[in-house]
Amino acid sequence: MNRDASTLRALHVPGAPLVLPNAWDAASARLAVTAGFPAVATSSAATAAVLGYDDGEAAPVGEVLAAAARIVRAVDVPVTVDFERGYGLAPAELAERFAATGAAGLNLEDSDPATGELVDAAEQARFLAAVREAAASIGADLVVNARIDVFLRRSGPPEAQLAAALDRAARYLEAGADCVYPIGAGDPEVIRALTKGIPGPVNVAYGGGALSPAELAGLGVARVTFGPALQRHLYDTYGSALFAAVASGGNPFAR
Repeated sequence: MNRDASTLRALHVPGAPLVLPNAWDAASARLAVTAGFPAVATSSAATAAVLGYDDGEAAPVGEVLAAAARIVRAVDVPVTVDFERGYGLAPAELAERFAATGAAGLNLEDSDPATGELVDAAEQARFLAAVREAAASIGADLVVNARIDVFLRRSGPPEAQLAAALDRAARYLEAGADCVYPIGAGDPEVIRALTKGIPGPVNVAYGGGALSPAELAGLGVARVTFGPALQRHLYDTYGSALFAAVASGGNPFAR
Protein backbone atom coordinates (compact mmCIF):
# COMPACT_ATOMS: atom_id res chain seq x y z
CA MET A 1 0.00 0.00 0.00
CA ASN A 2 1.10 3.57 -0.67
CA ARG A 3 2.18 5.21 2.59
CA ASP A 4 1.99 8.57 0.86
CA ALA A 5 -1.74 8.00 0.35
CA SER A 6 -2.24 7.50 4.09
CA THR A 7 -0.26 10.66 4.77
CA LEU A 8 -2.23 12.65 2.20
CA ARG A 9 -5.58 11.34 3.46
CA ALA A 10 -4.75 12.30 7.05
CA LEU A 11 -3.99 15.89 6.02
CA HIS A 12 -7.66 16.47 5.08
CA VAL A 13 -8.98 18.04 8.28
CA PRO A 14 -12.20 20.09 8.28
CA GLY A 15 -11.44 23.47 9.82
CA ALA A 16 -7.68 23.01 9.42
CA PRO A 17 -7.48 22.53 5.67
CA LEU A 18 -4.69 21.09 3.60
CA VAL A 19 -3.58 23.97 1.38
CA LEU A 20 -2.31 22.61 -1.91
CA PRO A 21 -0.44 24.68 -4.48
CA ASN A 22 -1.11 23.38 -7.98
CA ALA A 23 2.14 22.61 -9.79
CA TRP A 24 2.67 21.71 -13.44
CA ASP A 25 6.19 20.31 -13.66
CA ALA A 26 9.05 19.10 -11.51
CA ALA A 27 10.48 22.60 -10.99
CA SER A 28 7.23 24.15 -9.77
CA ALA A 29 6.60 21.14 -7.52
CA ARG A 30 10.04 21.49 -5.95
CA LEU A 31 9.38 25.17 -5.27
CA ALA A 32 6.18 24.23 -3.43
CA VAL A 33 8.07 21.75 -1.25
CA THR A 34 10.84 24.27 -0.57
CA ALA A 35 8.17 26.73 0.55
CA GLY A 36 7.05 24.19 3.14
CA PHE A 37 3.88 22.66 1.70
CA PRO A 38 3.31 19.08 2.93
CA ALA A 39 1.90 17.83 -0.37
CA VAL A 40 1.67 18.89 -4.02
CA ALA A 41 -1.30 18.87 -6.38
CA THR A 42 -1.22 19.29 -10.13
CA SER A 43 -3.60 21.30 -12.30
CA SER A 44 -4.77 19.67 -15.53
CA ALA A 45 -4.94 23.05 -17.29
CA ALA A 46 -1.46 24.04 -16.15
CA THR A 47 0.03 20.66 -17.03
CA ALA A 48 -1.64 20.65 -20.44
CA ALA A 49 -0.23 24.12 -21.12
CA VAL A 50 3.38 23.07 -20.55
CA LEU A 51 2.81 19.95 -22.66
CA GLY A 52 1.51 22.10 -25.50
CA TYR A 53 -2.19 21.24 -25.36
CA ASP A 54 -5.48 22.74 -24.27
CA ASP A 55 -7.22 21.62 -21.10
CA GLY A 56 -10.11 19.19 -21.36
CA GLU A 57 -8.26 15.90 -21.97
CA ALA A 58 -6.66 17.25 -25.15
CA ALA A 59 -3.23 16.07 -23.98
CA PRO A 60 -2.40 12.42 -24.69
CA VAL A 61 -2.85 10.35 -21.55
CA GLY A 62 0.66 8.92 -21.82
CA GLU A 63 2.16 12.41 -21.68
CA VAL A 64 0.00 13.36 -18.70
CA LEU A 65 1.03 10.22 -16.81
CA ALA A 66 4.70 10.79 -17.68
CA ALA A 67 4.46 14.36 -16.40
CA ALA A 68 2.92 13.11 -13.16
CA ALA A 69 5.67 10.53 -12.73
CA ARG A 70 8.35 13.20 -13.19
CA ILE A 71 6.78 15.34 -10.48
CA VAL A 72 6.54 12.37 -8.11
CA ARG A 73 10.25 11.58 -8.67
CA ALA A 74 11.22 15.20 -8.04
CA VAL A 75 9.68 15.63 -4.56
CA ASP A 76 9.55 13.74 -1.28
CA VAL A 77 5.95 14.62 -0.36
CA PRO A 78 2.66 13.09 -1.55
CA VAL A 79 1.49 14.16 -5.00
CA THR A 80 -2.13 14.24 -6.13
CA VAL A 81 -2.90 14.60 -9.83
CA ASP A 82 -5.75 16.35 -11.59
CA PHE A 83 -6.72 13.50 -13.90
CA GLU A 84 -9.84 15.13 -15.38
CA ARG A 85 -12.35 12.31 -16.04
CA GLY A 86 -9.79 9.60 -16.59
CA TYR A 87 -8.90 10.28 -20.25
CA GLY A 88 -11.30 7.61 -21.44
CA LEU A 89 -9.50 4.79 -19.63
CA ALA A 90 -11.52 1.89 -18.27
CA PRO A 91 -11.23 1.64 -14.46
CA ALA A 92 -8.82 -1.31 -14.47
CA GLU A 93 -6.43 0.32 -16.94
CA LEU A 94 -6.79 3.67 -15.20
CA ALA A 95 -5.85 2.21 -11.82
CA GLU A 96 -2.89 0.24 -13.18
CA ARG A 97 -1.40 3.02 -15.27
CA PHE A 98 -2.00 5.71 -12.67
CA ALA A 99 -0.54 3.66 -9.82
CA ALA A 100 2.63 3.23 -11.86
CA THR A 101 3.31 6.99 -11.57
CA GLY A 102 3.72 6.71 -7.80
CA ALA A 103 1.21 9.50 -7.17
CA ALA A 104 -0.80 9.25 -3.97
CA GLY A 105 -4.11 10.61 -5.24
CA LEU A 106 -6.13 11.91 -8.12
CA ASN A 107 -9.06 14.15 -9.01
CA LEU A 108 -11.86 12.68 -11.11
CA GLU A 109 -14.57 15.01 -12.37
CA ASP A 110 -18.22 14.33 -13.14
CA SER A 111 -18.72 16.17 -16.42
CA ASP A 112 -17.57 15.29 -19.90
CA PRO A 113 -14.50 17.43 -20.74
CA ALA A 114 -15.41 17.33 -24.44
CA THR A 115 -19.01 18.55 -24.10
CA GLY A 116 -19.26 20.08 -20.64
CA GLU A 117 -22.32 17.92 -19.96
CA LEU A 118 -22.76 16.53 -16.47
CA VAL A 119 -22.50 12.78 -16.16
CA ASP A 120 -25.44 11.07 -14.49
CA ALA A 121 -24.74 10.95 -10.74
CA ALA A 122 -25.39 7.21 -10.45
CA GLU A 123 -23.14 6.51 -13.42
CA GLN A 124 -20.34 8.59 -11.92
CA ALA A 125 -20.71 6.83 -8.57
CA ARG A 126 -20.36 3.47 -10.32
CA PHE A 127 -17.26 4.74 -12.11
CA LEU A 128 -15.66 5.90 -8.86
CA ALA A 129 -16.48 2.61 -7.16
CA ALA A 130 -14.97 0.70 -10.07
CA VAL A 131 -11.76 2.76 -9.90
CA ARG A 132 -11.54 2.17 -6.16
CA GLU A 133 -12.11 -1.58 -6.60
CA ALA A 134 -9.58 -1.81 -9.43
CA ALA A 135 -6.95 0.01 -7.38
CA ALA A 136 -7.54 -2.25 -4.39
CA SER A 137 -7.22 -5.34 -6.58
CA ILE A 138 -3.62 -4.41 -7.43
CA GLY A 139 -2.75 -3.22 -3.92
CA ALA A 140 -2.81 0.47 -4.82
CA ASP A 141 -4.08 2.92 -2.22
CA LEU A 142 -5.22 6.13 -3.92
CA VAL A 143 -6.81 9.22 -2.39
CA VAL A 144 -9.75 9.96 -4.68
CA ASN A 145 -10.97 13.55 -4.82
CA ALA A 146 -14.33 13.48 -6.61
CA ARG A 147 -15.01 16.75 -8.40
CA ILE A 148 -18.62 17.92 -8.54
CA ASP A 149 -19.34 20.21 -11.48
CA VAL A 150 -22.91 21.40 -10.86
CA PHE A 151 -21.80 24.92 -9.88
CA LEU A 152 -19.25 25.12 -12.67
CA ARG A 153 -21.82 24.05 -15.28
CA ARG A 154 -24.58 26.21 -13.68
CA SER A 155 -26.93 23.25 -13.63
CA GLY A 156 -30.26 24.81 -12.65
CA PRO A 157 -31.02 27.65 -10.20
CA PRO A 158 -28.76 28.13 -7.16
CA GLU A 159 -30.93 26.11 -4.78
CA ALA A 160 -31.05 23.22 -7.26
CA GLN A 161 -27.29 23.37 -7.69
CA LEU A 162 -26.78 23.09 -3.94
CA ALA A 163 -29.22 20.18 -3.64
CA ALA A 164 -27.55 18.38 -6.55
CA ALA A 165 -24.09 18.96 -5.08
CA LEU A 166 -25.15 17.49 -1.74
CA ASP A 167 -26.71 14.48 -3.44
CA ARG A 168 -23.69 13.83 -5.64
CA ALA A 169 -21.30 14.25 -2.71
CA ALA A 170 -23.13 11.63 -0.67
CA ARG A 171 -23.15 9.21 -3.60
CA TYR A 172 -19.48 9.69 -4.38
CA LEU A 173 -18.34 9.30 -0.78
CA GLU A 174 -20.42 6.14 -0.46
CA ALA A 175 -18.77 4.88 -3.68
CA GLY A 176 -15.32 5.25 -2.10
CA ALA A 177 -14.20 8.83 -2.70
CA ASP A 178 -12.08 10.30 0.10
CA CYS A 179 -12.93 13.94 -0.56
CA VAL A 180 -15.35 15.87 -2.75
CA TYR A 181 -14.64 19.03 -4.72
CA PRO A 182 -17.68 21.17 -5.58
CA ILE A 183 -15.74 23.37 -7.98
CA GLY A 184 -17.23 26.81 -8.50
CA ALA A 185 -18.69 27.11 -5.00
CA GLY A 186 -17.64 30.53 -3.76
CA ASP A 187 -20.45 32.02 -1.69
CA PRO A 188 -19.68 31.62 2.04
CA GLU A 189 -23.18 30.46 2.92
CA VAL A 190 -23.13 27.88 0.13
CA ILE A 191 -19.74 26.61 1.29
CA ARG A 192 -21.00 26.42 4.88
CA ALA A 193 -24.06 24.46 3.72
CA LEU A 194 -21.81 22.09 1.81
CA THR A 195 -19.41 21.41 4.68
CA LYS A 196 -22.31 20.91 7.11
CA GLY A 197 -24.32 18.73 4.74
CA ILE A 198 -21.56 16.55 3.28
CA PRO A 199 -20.39 13.60 5.41
CA GLY A 200 -16.75 13.90 4.39
CA PRO A 201 -13.92 16.32 3.58
CA VAL A 202 -14.72 19.18 1.20
CA ASN A 203 -12.24 20.78 -1.22
CA VAL A 204 -12.85 24.41 -2.22
CA ALA A 205 -10.87 26.45 -4.74
CA TYR A 206 -9.13 29.58 -3.51
CA GLY A 207 -10.99 31.50 -6.20
CA GLY A 208 -8.70 34.43 -6.78
CA GLY A 209 -8.69 35.48 -3.15
CA ALA A 210 -12.40 36.11 -2.61
CA LEU A 211 -12.09 34.10 0.60
CA SER A 212 -8.75 33.54 2.30
CA PRO A 213 -7.61 30.08 3.38
CA ALA A 214 -8.29 31.15 6.98
CA GLU A 215 -11.85 32.14 6.09
CA LEU A 216 -12.35 28.85 4.25
CA ALA A 217 -11.05 27.05 7.33
CA GLY A 218 -13.68 28.83 9.41
CA LEU A 219 -16.33 27.48 7.05
CA GLY A 220 -15.21 23.91 7.69
CA VAL A 221 -13.27 23.32 4.47
CA ALA A 222 -10.75 20.44 4.56
CA ARG A 223 -8.75 21.16 1.40
CA VAL A 224 -7.92 24.37 -0.49
CA THR A 225 -6.55 24.34 -4.03
CA PHE A 226 -5.56 26.98 -6.58
CA GLY A 227 -6.06 25.33 -9.96
CA PRO A 228 -4.06 27.00 -12.75
CA ALA A 229 -4.10 30.42 -11.04
CA LEU A 230 -0.49 30.28 -9.83
CA GLN A 231 0.82 29.34 -13.27
CA ARG A 232 -1.25 32.07 -14.92
CA HIS A 233 0.11 34.63 -12.45
CA LEU A 234 3.66 33.53 -13.20
CA TYR A 235 3.11 33.58 -16.95
CA ASP A 236 1.47 37.01 -16.77
CA THR A 237 4.64 38.28 -15.10
CA TYR A 238 6.78 36.58 -17.74
CA GLY A 239 4.66 38.05 -20.53
CA SER A 240 4.90 41.54 -19.05
CA ALA A 241 8.67 41.23 -18.89
CA LEU A 242 8.81 40.15 -22.53
CA PHE A 243 6.66 43.07 -23.67
CA ALA A 244 8.78 45.43 -21.59
CA ALA A 245 11.92 44.07 -23.26
CA VAL A 246 10.45 44.65 -26.71
CA ALA A 247 9.26 48.15 -25.80
CA SER A 248 12.60 49.17 -24.32
CA GLY A 249 14.67 47.50 -26.99
CA GLY A 250 16.83 45.97 -24.32
CA ASN A 251 16.93 43.89 -21.15
CA PRO A 252 14.24 45.00 -18.65
CA PHE A 253 16.26 43.38 -15.85
CA ALA A 254 19.52 45.21 -16.61
CA ARG A 255 20.70 47.57 -13.93
